[in-house]
Amino acid sequence: MRKAAFLAAAAVLLLLTPGAPAEARTDPGAAPAPDAPAPGIPPLTDEQGRTLTLRGWNLADKEHRGDEALADITERSLRDMAAQGFNLARLAVFWDDLEPRPGHYSTPYLRKIERVLDWAHKYRVRVVIDAHQDVYGPAFGSHRGIPAWATRTDGLPYRPHPDDWFAEYFEPAVQAAFEHLYQDEDLRRAQARMWQVLAGRLADHPAVFGYDLINEPMGRMHPGESIPDAARRIESTRITPMYRRIAEAIRRVDRRHWLFVEPTPAAGEGVPTGLGRIRDPKVVYAPHFYNAAMEAGRDYDPASGWLQAYEAAVVHYPRAMAIPVFIGEWGPLDSSLPNMARFYEDALTSMSRYATGWASWQWCYGGGYCAMDEHGIFQPNKSRTAEPYAAAVAGTVRSAFYSPVSGVYRLIYAPRRHGTTELILPPAPRGWHVEVTGPARADTTRVPAAERATVRVTAGAGGGEAAVTVTAD
Repeated sequence: MRKAAFLAAAAVLLLLTPGAPAEARTDPGAAPAPDAPAPGIPPLTDEQGRTLTLRGWNLADKEHRGDEALADITERSLRDMAAQGFNLARLAVFWDDLEPRPGHYSTPYLRKIERVLDWAHKYRVRVVIDAHQDVYGPAFGSHRGIPAWATRTDGLPYRPHPDDWFAEYFEPAVQAAFEHLYQDEDLRRAQARMWQVLAGRLADHPAVFGYDLINEPMGRMHPGESIPDAARRIESTRITPMYRRIAEAIRRVDRRHWLFVEPTPAAGEGVPTGLGRIRDPKVVYAPHFYNAAMEAGRDYDPASGWLQAYEAAVVHYPRAMAIPVFIGEWGPLDSSLPNMARFYEDALTSMSRYATGWASWQWCYGGGYCAMDEHGIFQPNKSRTAEPYAAAVAGTVRSAFYSPVSGVYRLIYAPRRHGTTELILPPAPRGWHVEVTGPARADTTRVPAAERATVRVTAGAGGGEAAVTVTAD
C-alpha cells in the first residue's frame, strides 16, 4: 500500500508543529489508558447493545480475477486469524469483478464472497465488506476497483509510476475518472445499483457486520491547490454526496448493518477531514493510519510528532458527528526495523484512546505487509497485535488496558443485569489466569496454554463496578 508520494507532500505540514514523543505503555495498575473511545466518540455496539472492540486484519486478493477471484483467501486465512484471537476481517471486493459488463452481475463472484463469509461465520469472525479500489480500476494498468466500462478520462494522459503506484492518482486521466464518477448521473446510478446488488445479496449473512463504501477515495485537484485543501474540498463537495447516495441505496435492501465511510488518504498525515454528515443512524468513520516515511520502508521515529498529530486531527469529525471510529487499514511495510516494537506499542495505545477497533493490512503469508511469513509464523513485532481485549461488554466501560510488560489485562465496568461480557484471550505460552471482583462472575478462572479462548462474564447480585483481571501465567 505504498502512498509515499501523496503522504510525503501532506506530511510537510507536520514539520511545523512537531509533538513530544509518544509515551510507551505502562503497567495498568499505574496509569490505565482507556480501551474505549474517547469522550464524545460513541462506541460501536451489537444487536444486544453491548460495547464492541473489533481487532483484525484485511483480506485482499488483488492478483486474481474472474474465475480465479479470491483464490488467495482460503479457510486457513480465517481459521488462523481467529486462532490468534482476532474477531474482524475487512474483505476487499472489486466492482470490476462483480459487474464485468454494465448491468451483468457475476453470480459466481457473489458465491465466492459468500464462501469467505461462511468461513468467517464458522470461526466467529465479523466481516466488513470493503468496496476496494486502487488508482480507480483496471482501465489504468493492473489496478482493481471500478470497471473499465465506468471509466471516463476525457482523453487526458496517464503515465504509470511503477516505483510508487500511488503517484498515479495525480495523473490527469485518473483524476478525470473520479470526477466523472462523482458527477455523471449514469455512473452515479450504476454505483448505487452495484451496492444494492451486493448488500441485497449479503444482508442476511450472519458474518456481515457492515459495508465500507469505497476504499481511499480520491478526486481532481485544482491548479495551485495544496493537497490538504484539495482533500477537504473533495471530501466536502464530492465524496460526502456520494456517500449519501450509496447509503440511501443500501438502506433500500439492508437497514441493519453499519456503514463505514473513509476520508481521502490525506487523513493519514494529520489532515482533518472535510466530510459532511451522512444522515444515517449507523455510520462509522473509518480513516486509514499510514505514515509517509514508513510507507517508503523507513523506521518509525517516535520524536517526529506524526502519531500525536494524527490522533489530534482524527477525532474532530467523529466527535462533531457523534459516530464511532474504526481504523480500516494500518501497519508498516517493514516491521523488523529497530523502532518497530515501539511503534506497535505507541500505535496500539493511541488507537485505544479513540477507536472502537482496527484492521491491520493484511492477513497473508509472505513478506512485506503480510501478517505471517510463509511458514505461518508472525512476522517480527506483528504478534504484538494479538493481545487480550473485551470483545463485547454488557455494561458501561470505565477503563480497559493491557500491559505487555506485565502481561496483565484489566477491564473495569458497570455490569448490566442482563447480557454477557466476552473477553478474547490469544494463545499464551503458559496460559492465562482470570480473576473477577465485584458484582460479576466468569465462566472460568484458568485458560490453558497455547489456546485462544473466549471468557464469558455475567452480572451477579448487587450493583457497582466489576473488575476483570487477566494475567499471563
